Amino acid sequence: MMRKYLLPLLAVAVLALIGVLIYMSMNVKQLEQEKQEMQELAELDKQEMENEYERFTLQYGEMMTQINNDSIIAQLTQEQMRTKQLLEELKQVKASDAREITRLKKELAAVREVLRSYIRQVDSLNQINQQLRQENERVSTELAETNREKQGLQQEKQTLTEKVAIAAQLDATGIQMTPLNKRSKAAKKMKDAKTLQVGFTIARNVTAQNGNRTLYVRIQTPAGTVLNGGGTFAYENRQLEYSMKKTVEYSGEETPVTVYWQVNEFLEGGDYRVSIFADGNMIGTRTFSFK
Repeated sequence: MMRKYLLPLLAVAVLALIGVLIYMSMNVKQLEQEKQEMQELAELDKQEMENEYERFTLQYGEMMTQINNDSIIAQLTQEQMRTKQLLEELKQVKASDAREITRLKKELAAVREVLRSYIRQVDSLNQINQQLRQENERVSTELAETNREKQGLQQEKQTLTEKVAIAAQLDATGIQMTPLNKRSKAAKKMKDAKTLQVGFTIARNVTAQNGNRTLYVRIQTPAGTVLNGGGTFAYENRQLEYSMKKTVEYSGEETPVTVYWQVNEFLEGGDYRVSIFADGNMIGTRTFSFK
């Protein structure tokens, strides 16, 4: 009788045990699946951290190309090296090492904050540099304009000075050359001349400086030689021979001048050129033909 009831109880116990085993087996599989999913999430999290560290490293490098401040560049270089070091540490850590991953996450947050502060600082410096460049361009433009105006004024002054100098030059007018014979009368032929008389007038010029002026008279023969008076004078960076010279007192009014050259050689007929110089300038010239 007892055996009759024991068998069903035993069967129920076996079924219950089987159910428990099946339930436990399912829980183990679920736990393993959850563990695998957590491991995958940890790996993804670690990879994302590595990507951020690498991105921050590149940003430090880019910022160093945007500024020209040795002190800040040195600081950025130091922070970039620190970021690279943390990246290497992260690569060596297993995703399952929660303690190290947590530490490196905190370090990553600190790096991010430091990077942001440098970005703000570099942007501020770039804005200041931009303002300085604009100001420098403005000052350079104004300086260039001032220099152009100054050059223009200098050129105008130079032109005015040249005009004044030209206006102040003496002018010899009414130039005459007369060969004189031994009786101091006009000779009909050049071969009979014993003296050459040259006369002219220094024209009125109120802009010219008053005072003593040395005048040089130069007579060129038909052959191109100069009737030498024994000296030279400066003209256009060279020395020219003169035939006669005379110092006169000039007051700005018309001043007549007469000079003589004593003939001591045979003079042939032809064209004779008379040129008059004063103050380094040729103030008059004329050509005469004689038999």
